Amino acid sequence: MSRNDARTQAISQIVNREPVPSQAPRRLEDMWAENVFSLSKMQATLPKAIFKSIKKTIVTGEKLDPSVADAVATAMRDWAISKGALYYAHVFYPMTNLTAEKHDGFISVQGDGTVISEFSGKVLVQGEPDGSSFPNGGIRDTFEARGYTAWDVTSPAYILETDNGSTLCIPTVFVSWTGEALDKKVPLLRSIAAMDKAASKVLTILGHNDIARVNSSCGAEQEYFLVDANFASLRPDLLLAGRTLFGKAPAKGQQFDDHYFGAIPERVQVFMQDVEEQLYKLGIPAKTRHNEVAPGQFEIAPFFEAANVASDHQQMIMTMLKHTAKKHGFVCLLHEKPFAGINGSGKHVNWSVGNSTQGNLLDPGDSPH
Repeated sequence: MSRNDARTQAISQIVNREPVPSQAPRRLEDMWAENVFSLSKMQATLPKAIFKSIKKTIVTGEKLDPSVADAVATAMRDWAISKGALYYAHVFYPMTNLTAEKHDGFISVQGDGTVISEFSGKVLVQGEPDGSSFPNGGIRDTFEARGYTAWDVTSPAYILETDNGSTLCIPTVFVSWTGEALDKKVPLLRSIAAMDKAASKVLTILGHNDIARVNSSCGAEQEYFLVDANFASLRPDLLLAGRTLFGKAPAKGQQFDDHYFGAIPERVQVFMQDVEEQLYKLGIPAKTRHNEVAPGQFEIAPFFEAANVASDHQQMIMTMLKHTAKKHGFVCLLHEKPFAGINGSGKHVNWSVGNSTQGNLLDPGDSPH
């Protein structure tokens, strides 16, 4: 088939495509965080003393008491199984700019050949994926390249639902056996701790006595392009690199500034609503959606959260955008500059610091001068 014939066929398929029907909206309160093992679910399933201990770790950053891990693991396993999950995964962010995960089953074979569901505190707290096949800057032999995942208590576990089933996902850090960071999350957690220490010192110098833990907050604005899958499949550069490497400028670009904040196309809005419902079920506060400057470019912006949780949610948003796009006949491009001659996709991060006693530390107040 010639290139012109392929393009003509792609246009025909787009014109005759039946739109994905929009689902009846659910109440936000009914679906909010239903797939998240949140503090409220912990409180309902854990003994009071254990819940108070784990909450203190999450809220104040206190060191995790190892004695509570088994009880938390059992409650987490039972909740996950009730949601249809038979596998769990330690999710981490190696230096590949992607997420990584290894799925393990709850299944445990007994001596008499029967099986039970098992998930211990030791397994919850630490995993041991091979560290040799990830970027680590070292020249270690494979048998020496240990990598360990460690449970990040401050970011809640969640159920990831796909067409192939459900998985309990546990946010973790990825470190070497001597404690060096092998991922993007450890430096983030260390920077949050450093900011708390430095800001608390400044507040003390300014005369404050009652100083709660200082938290960093983030809200990332995720821009993206949507290209119909029939067109994208004709472009090997889009499929392999996520951006164009050849071609010519379109007849109409963004010269008229008519796309920014324009009416959202019906097909795109159905896609957006599908994404948002999945995000709400994961406790991700998607707040804003709109057309961006370039043709075919859009944005989703969540409400700000604790920086560590916001970072995890940002990864989940990108994953959900790409997966849901396929369902709606799109290819979602997250590359910073997929097309020459028009705007690229930025990721503006709204950042702030504050605490429960002094409030927003970047608030200029009534007399900023």
